[in-house]
Amino acid sequence: MGSMTVKAGGVTLGVEHFGDPAAPLVLLTGGTTMLSWPDPLCAALARGGRHVVRYDLRDSGASTTVDPDAPAYTLRDLAGDAAALARTLDDRPAHLAGIGVGGMVAQVAALDHPDAFSALTLAGTRPVAPGPVDDDLPDHDPAAMGQLFSRSMPDWSDRAAVAEFAARGAGILGDDPTAARVAAERKWDRTPGTEPAVQLANQLGMVFAKLDCTPRWRERLAELAIPALVVHGRRDPFFPVGNGEALAREIPGARLLVLERDATAIPAAAAGEVAAAMLSL
Repeated sequence: MGSMTVKAGGVTLGVEHFGDPAAPLVLLTGGTTMLSWPDPLCAALARGGRHVVRYDLRDSGASTTVDPDAPAYTLRDLAGDAAALARTLDDRPAHLAGIGVGGMVAQVAALDHPDAFSALTLAGTRPVAPGPVDDDLPDHDPAAMGQLFSRSMPDWSDRAAVAEFAARGAGILGDDPTAARVAAERKWDRTPGTEPAVQLANQLGMVFAKLDCTPRWRERLAELAIPALVVHGRRDPFFPVGNGEALAREIPGARLLVLERDATAIPAAAAGEVAAAMLSL
């Protein structure tokens, strides 16, 4: 059905549909935009008999944008958006998936709105909010973070400069620079308005740390009573794989799928393996 917007929970969310709308729903929470979920994975899930909907978080893509530099909502509000969207799209509970910071949204959504979701997939994320990490969890790789955050910001009005900035960042993280460049160009093209700088920065995951993510939710993970899959790249320097291992230990019955050759992003080459694991829940 393509791209559109949907009003859910008092906000407008940019969404894109794949597959049969009558099929069971898989809702993909962007991290922060829907394009965090690769097209081949969405297509593979649709071929597997699912109605796949990926969406933009607030202040990114086609979703409600007010002031990404000073969000007037919390992580729990974003979790409420996920539940409201799932209920708007289908009367049945949905399979919810979150990647990166979207995985934090997905964890809180599944805990706060258990009736809205039938399964949970968490990709490249961790069980605590941005900021100081628990002592037992591996923190960001310092060398990679030093390179990543010491770079000069691009001219956000220059599509090519933004794409190159994203590609270089992907190279630092161990992801595919070409895929990151294409995704950044698509994000740039989808950014509304004449001054997209802050929104684009948010789409590249640089503003989420300003969000209120209290209270903690890690201690509640044992409450989850739905099938769960944790997907994590072995070479992820941003959220090292120990974070995914902790999630899989603490969510009852969760399956851990480690992508041995991959880092922070799910590459097209892994789409079939990840889709098959998701479809098995």
